[in-house]
Amino acid sequence: LARGRGACGKAGMVQDWLSRLKVSAGKPFPYGVSESASGGANFAVFAAENVPAMTLVIYPQTHRMGSAATARRERGQGDALGEDEEQDGGGNEKSESKRAELELDCVVNRTGCVWHVCVSPYLEHFEYMWRVGGDDAKQWGRGSELALDPYAYVLRSPVGARAFNQHNAHEFRPRAVIPRRKFLQFDWKGVPRPRIPLREVVVYEMHVRGFTMSSASGVRAPGTFLGVIEKIPYLKDLGINVVELLPVFEFNEAEWASNRNPVTGRRLAQYWGYSTAHYFSPMNRYALEAGDLTAADEFRIMVRELHRAGIECWIDVVYNHTAEFGAPGSGLPPGFYGMKALAASVYYMRTSSGAFRDYTGCGNTVNANHSAVAELIHASVRYWALEMGVDGFRFDLAAALTRGMDGEPLKHPQIVQRLAQDPALRDIKLIAEAWDCAGLYLVGAFPHYGVWGEWNGKFRDSARAFIRGAPGAKRDFAKRICGSEDIYGAGGRKPWQSINFVTAHDGFSLMDLVSYNHKHNEANGENNRDGESHNESWNCGVEGATHDVGVLSLRQRQVRNFFVALLLSAGTPMMLMADEVGSTRCGNNNAWCQDTEMNYFPWNLLAGGEKVADPRESNNPREAQAASALHRFVRNMIRFRRRHAMFKPDCFITGRDITWHGQKPKQPDWSTEYNLLAFTMTDHELGQDVYVAFNAGANSINLELPPRQGKTWYRIVDTNRVPPQDFVDFKTVPLQSTYTIAPWSTLVLKALPSEAEIYAGVGLMRSYSVTAQLARRDSMRGFASHDEDLAAIAKRPDAAAVHRPALLHESESHVDLAVRFEMPRSISRSFSRWDLSAA
Repeated sequence: LARGRGACGKAGMVQDWLSRLKVSAGKPFPYGVSESASGGANFAVFAAENVPAMTLVIYPQTHRMGSAATARRERGQGDALGEDEEQDGGGNEKSESKRAELELDCVVNRTGCVWHVCVSPYLEHFEYMWRVGGDDAKQWGRGSELALDPYAYVLRSPVGARAFNQHNAHEFRPRAVIPRRKFLQFDWKGVPRPRIPLREVVVYEMHVRGFTMSSASGVRAPGTFLGVIEKIPYLKDLGINVVELLPVFEFNEAEWASNRNPVTGRRLAQYWGYSTAHYFSPMNRYALEAGDLTAADEFRIMVRELHRAGIECWIDVVYNHTAEFGAPGSGLPPGFYGMKALAASVYYMRTSSGAFRDYTGCGNTVNANHSAVAELIHASVRYWALEMGVDGFRFDLAAALTRGMDGEPLKHPQIVQRLAQDPALRDIKLIAEAWDCAGLYLVGAFPHYGVWGEWNGKFRDSARAFIRGAPGAKRDFAKRICGSEDIYGAGGRKPWQSINFVTAHDGFSLMDLVSYNHKHNEANGENNRDGESHNESWNCGVEGATHDVGVLSLRQRQVRNFFVALLLSAGTPMMLMADEVGSTRCGNNNAWCQDTEMNYFPWNLLAGGEKVADPRESNNPREAQAASALHRFVRNMIRFRRRHAMFKPDCFITGRDITWHGQKPKQPDWSTEYNLLAFTMTDHELGQDVYVAFNAGANSINLELPPRQGKTWYRIVDTNRVPPQDFVDFKTVPLQSTYTIAPWSTLVLKALPSEAEIYAGVGLMRSYSVTAQLARRDSMRGFASHDEDLAAIAKRPDAAAVHRPALLHESESHVDLAVRFEMPRSISRSFSRWDLSAA
């Protein structure tokens, strides 16, 4: 059986817990650490078949490694393994105290390729590592034979936002922790998943730390999972119903800390987190520095409160490579967290000579379609979905997950198919970034099994080209508006499986997209060689910051034009955090290493995170005023999309749904290179058609509007108009038969009965909410607009009285309500159930 070896030394308590250990054979499943039937802890780990020996190393519990401990360690008074242990740069302890080493027997403690042992009693919060025998495990660096358990739920590493990037790359050696009993039990307080249909989704891509780390955020726990909770009202008010978090798995943000910003001298960081060290444990630097909760607990609390607000939580996951990088001497940072030591040729794609295949640009590629690795990834996704409450996954460089062991693409990649066909994950959204860094581009061709959606990179490229006025871009842009049937139609998918975006974390922010022709990445320390050089951007006449009022005005119009294109196209829209307030990264289009205000949400432009600030109270009133106006525009556009089913179709848009125009109705000119594109979207239910026109060029154009019998066109949006006239909030303006659209602007009109007096572009039908249980026909149904209830509306001179809304009809997905005014007239419309519950 396993043989124990421990230290006596200075602490009697060490001898005490060592003397009480009882060791038995254990079982090969489940992987990781679990409580055995006898009340002990069962440990099981997969290792390569040629591993000759395995030792379980157990350490007593140590403190949470917060910023204070980090500071002491930096002064040489402590280290990553505990303050009273010593460690060299490779992770080998010089002191033999405070640990037990259980050498496993290869006959009793090994089943197939799984090593296992049961240890009693169950040592809650104790730490453990696997010491892998053989020379192969030691080749990656000093101490590399000490391996993390790939299936551990909790890691011991520096904790708290203030500890972020405060250690050095070599000393980052997290340990697995034996979790408390019933660790998987969590009180969700009866809060269900929102389960929002993908067609109803508006995605907000954001960074956990960056969202609240600004000193102006005003939250009590900036840079953490719990800090996000304090900003949920802001997300709700904006109209967001999905947050997509940049990587939240444990990563070593200091792996590049030896690099410095050449401008400021500040150390750089692995800020974005696309360098996974572990697949099951949340990032400890996103947790509170002190307290009894683990990062997993705080993550689940955040998810629960997002769900309570009707917001889904998606996470960006990096299963294509790990932070273990490649071979020693490759020039990459040190990285060995266990997978190299346990089974390098199983976990990673390697050549016959042993070199790491690199299809990710990060020194290695995970061998995702080996059965053992596919099992690990599948288990990780299940854990985050079923135990942590995650509603969706965006798979970074997902094309790499389709490659076989030899690097060639597979027609039916095991891991992609397993996730798509897992019955327990049927309600979970799976989104692929359908390319990798070695040229495998699978947009529209990713093996989706009817389930997977994709980041539509072609939408991004087409929208950018069209809005900046690139000649001849309108035909392709028209296809994107209709849901990209040319990309996804043949595969049997729906338009909402196209995740449309203009900007994302990598690349320019939206304001920078209209402010820079060239990248300006000097702060990254690579002489501006990094980042994409072809961005389809246009600076509107001046590179970067300017005081030219004309240029600034044009940039504001262009940003609005992009938002209209994004939110009125078929598909699922995704926007980048802080684009709604015009945030800039000063032209840096690859800000992966900048843990600075460059990447933080600029809360200084807002007041309390819920309402836009009074410009008079800002250090830069003009900037705050512009942020306020843009925020209002985006908020209204999101609500406009939500209220109009024609922009969220279940099928691709065809000639039955859309009519194309040029300067004259039904006369589009597809031959000209000038980017004028106009169309009418048909409202098949209420007859309230919507007319949209993009003028992505320098000419003013007189448009002849298509006639609508018995109806009048009312202006909703004109991005050329000075806010708040860019989006009409209350009484709209009835139009005649023509309208002159200004250069570089977008127009949105709505056809409504001529005698109607319309509010917010949709009558008095704004963001009403039903404040009761929709499942019960006899329930109370209150009626409220977003900004004011109907009692306030009733005080207006044009509304003498307001009556309780009447239920006209309800189905599984929609509720039709009418409200009657003593004018006399009544107004009615159809609501999606999600629209009502989340408004």
